Amino acid sequence: MEINLTIFLLFSSFIFLLIKLLRTPESPTKTHKLPPSPPKLPIIGHLHLLVGSLPHHALRRVTQKYGPVLRLSLGQVETVVISSREAAQQALKTHDPACADRPQSIGTQIMWYNYTDIAFSPYSDYWRQMRKICILELLSARNVKSFGSIRQDEVDRLVGFELADLFPSFKLLHVLCWNKYKLLSMRREVDQILDWFLDEHRRQKSGEFGGEDIVDVLLRMQRNEELQFPITDDNIKAIIFDMFSAGTDTSSTTIDWAMAELMRNPRVMAKVQAEIREAFTGKMTIQETDVQALIYLKLVIKETLRLHPPTPLLPRACRDDCKVDGYTIPLRSKIIVNTWAMGRDPEYWAEPDSFMPERFENSSVDFLGNNFEFIPFGAGRRICPGMNFGLANVELPLAQLLYHFDWRMPEGMRAHEIDMTESGGLTVARKNGLFLVPTVPN
Repeated sequence: MEINLTIFLLFSSFIFLLIKLLRTPESPTKTHKLPPSPPKLPIIGHLHLLVGSLPHHALRRVTQKYGPVLRLSLGQVETVVISSREAAQQALKTHDPACADRPQSIGTQIMWYNYTDIAFSPYSDYWRQMRKICILELLSARNVKSFGSIRQDEVDRLVGFELADLFPSFKLLHVLCWNKYKLLSMRREVDQILDWFLDEHRRQKSGEFGGEDIVDVLLRMQRNEELQFPITDDNIKAIIFDMFSAGTDTSSTTIDWAMAELMRNPRVMAKVQAEIREAFTGKMTIQETDVQALIYLKLVIKETLRLHPPTPLLPRACRDDCKVDGYTIPLRSKIIVNTWAMGRDPEYWAEPDSFMPERFENSSVDFLGNNFEFIPFGAGRRICPGMNFGLANVELPLAQLLYHFDWRMPEGMRAHEIDMTESGGLTVARKNGLFLVPTVPN
């Protein structure tokens, strides 16, 4: 009797599995060639490969072993890592519409008002409307120039991964994730500040102090009844938060990296200071319009962005299946383009770890999104709309610092001892502060 029951159960299980296999359509993973993937562990997948170093370092190490297009399971999130110029061009240009979404996370949902900003908003009609407003009304070359007097005043004064995201089906983690409650608390504080900010601008007449600022422009657009998507206060606050986080944090980080590299490379420091001082001999200060003549300074900034892109990993999400480097990238996959790794790849750069601004002399390579070995601002539809704004916030302050002061290390320290260790975060800054002694040149 027991033997018959065992045979019946085994036969029933076999029939059930056979029916399930026949009724289940073949998934893309069975019919398409997926990118190579290292051996993984149960539950955590490949998360153990990221332990011990910053993500962009760890991902370069893994792709150097397994190839420039790699599939990783980060918890439950299927992620494709891209670390070559050719694959990046296919993902960000050839298949740009299919790869134009952003991955979602708890932090960005909370702090960026449910993805209603530009940087983290899904690819949609709303995103296109808000990006158009930002490009035409906020960040056009004309408007960036019009904000120059504000930057000039400030410069003159100067001369100052979530676990729950990786396991979305583990609902308990979303409850236990303490960082979520910290973010909600921060969001409430940010809300209070930005609400006050908007109220102050509404109380003042637009243009009372000599022209519109970014908040005035957004409030004016809010009154435009012809927009497809009416702009709410939360939408405005999300855009402002974009400007502060992406526009100021990345700029100050780039200046810090540039000064550290210049101190470690005295030949480059002497050359860029000579250019600036020769161009503006006798001037008390440098105006923003003057910076355009400083060719070598621009090369210094380019080289800084190559070695130290403020955002080393560019995140995308697939809206549709696409092929990259001969591999299928399935719908809803997360894509990470390691721009930091490509900026240090010896296949594209001679002496890739050396700080040599001259490499960009007589070179057509630029950061406008056409040379995919060098994309610190991204590329394609998601290229940073505030690129001109960010560069303006780097060029003038750096020029002023190098024009007005000579720089030396504190007593007992040497330039080669500057700690270049990186810190993690939204932007990758230096882990420890840069302490230099300014002196007024003769």
